[in-house]
Amino acid sequence: MPGLVSVKTPPDAPPLRISVPDTPPAMSHRPPSPLTKKQPSPSPSRSKPSPNGKKKLQPESPTAALFPPDSSLDNPDLGPFLLKLARDTIASGDGPIKALDYAIRASKSFERCAVDGEPSLDLAMSLHVLAAIYCSLGRFEEAVPVLEQAIQVPQIGRGPDHALAAFSGHMQLGDTYSMLGQIERSIGCYEEGLKIQIEALGETDPRVGETCRYLSEAHVQAMQFDRAEELCKKTLEIHHAHSEPASLEEAADRRLMALICEAKGDYESALEHLVLASMAMIANGQDSEVAAIDVSIGNIYMSLCRFDEAVFSYQKALTVFKASKGDNHPLVASVFIRLADLYHRTGKLRESKSYCENAMRIYSKPVPGTSPEEIAGGLTEISAIYESVDEPEEALKLLQKAMKMLEDKPGQQSTIAGIEARMGVMFYMVGRYEDARSAFESSISKLRTTGERKSAFFGVVLNQMGLACVQLFKIDEAAELFEEARGILEQECGNCHQDTIGVYSNLAATYDAMGRVDDAIEILESVLKLREEKLGIANPDFEDEKRRLAELLKEAGRTRNRKAKSLENLIDPSSRKTKKETTKKWSGLGF
Repeated sequence: MPGLVSVKTPPDAPPLRISVPDTPPAMSHRPPSPLTKKQPSPSPSRSKPSPNGKKKLQPESPTAALFPPDSSLDNPDLGPFLLKLARDTIASGDGPIKALDYAIRASKSFERCAVDGEPSLDLAMSLHVLAAIYCSLGRFEEAVPVLEQAIQVPQIGRGPDHALAAFSGHMQLGDTYSMLGQIERSIGCYEEGLKIQIEALGETDPRVGETCRYLSEAHVQAMQFDRAEELCKKTLEIHHAHSEPASLEEAADRRLMALICEAKGDYESALEHLVLASMAMIANGQDSEVAAIDVSIGNIYMSLCRFDEAVFSYQKALTVFKASKGDNHPLVASVFIRLADLYHRTGKLRESKSYCENAMRIYSKPVPGTSPEEIAGGLTEISAIYESVDEPEEALKLLQKAMKMLEDKPGQQSTIAGIEARMGVMFYMVGRYEDARSAFESSISKLRTTGERKSAFFGVVLNQMGLACVQLFKIDEAAELFEEARGILEQECGNCHQDTIGVYSNLAATYDAMGRVDDAIEILESVLKLREEKLGIANPDFEDEKRRLAELLKEAGRTRNRKAKSLENLIDPSSRKTKKETTKKWSGLGF
């Protein structure tokens, strides 16, 4: 978590160190990768001791029910002593359980000794420590009410100490929500923290730039690329004003901007940012980082169908990774996967399969320090290649293995939801429609929880679950799913987008099967109008939709006991075509 301002610390107080496994320091100037979930910020703020004064009984708090009333907690010297014990316990490696005991009692003591009408920054600090210990134990739900209490303590108008306490609390709460998969709440906390920091430091302070980049990465995770781009541009402007040309900070900003541009389909701009970032890394002697950027450059070249240049970039990166990391490092495996994808796209299936096998060999015997998330991500990418070469069973095995590795990892709900969505597609392709529906249902449930229910991805998953329901003759449920998908895709992609039109067609067929002929006619008429006026009539679906509309218009004048149509024929002339089109849609969205 980025820093705000320096805070006065009593000269005899040792530095506070709260260790959370695999967590970067809270004041780090290098925010985590946008592709990696952020751990809760472990370092709380420091503040001046509260003056002695009239005792005040605070309202019921998260710590109140944990310990019975104890008159010794009224001693104003006890809180600092217990907080020091909590710090020393963690620093000595005795374990977080004992430190948790000390931190809870310290918070209760600060709460009971607070001066009437005066906010206690010591209380806020102890609550930050308590929440960090809860997070280190994986008890994120218990950390949330503690942090919610902590952010209510400071009064920003009272000076930089209060501003830091409020800023730290909001950022730490945002990290905790992120680990719980509640992305919208997480981003809301980060936005509030940024607002507080700007009020305290101004809009051009370098630390504001760090927070902007941190928040931009959070928006990338939530696939909110417009806001992410806005914040990343602000970060670039701040670092350009305060850093040397071709600095490491600017290089990191440009890599993030390239990721955003690539996600928005602006490949030329992404390539420009990556080249500038590579030059900065070369100037600073960061060979491994240069190789990582070469991989990203290769990805852009492949998106632009410049395959020879992509191969050259990948091979450059592969040479560096093998020399610096070893032949069995997961970074080597990641380049193998990119080469496998490239050769698959160019029709060289033998080479593609060979690179997939080489990558899986590395993942089967990972070197020490390789994270389960890294292996799961690689297996998911390999499964996409097997899916594309019509080997859904092998793809399913890889996806199941990847999901098993992530099941007990905090903050991976969105990733697991994406894997379950892909598994649903695989089940659909092999005709296991009930399994497909269950996989989609689980994915949708997680996406709703994580706050991604307004993304285009969520709309597509709803559409796919609707198709599975159609195959199971659950028509009413399918109609509800298609209707929800239509609303989301219209908002996120527009009514002219191919995915939106696909949902229109599916919904029209479902309405026809339900006997809602007028609604089906209305939808098909609007689709044909869109194609004729904006999209053109060269699309092969145009004639099929025109024929279906003619049939519905003809039947609209008949009595109600018209001959029923097969749902399969209504949605698509053949089940084989349905499966092919479904595969094409999902692979195009980059699952």
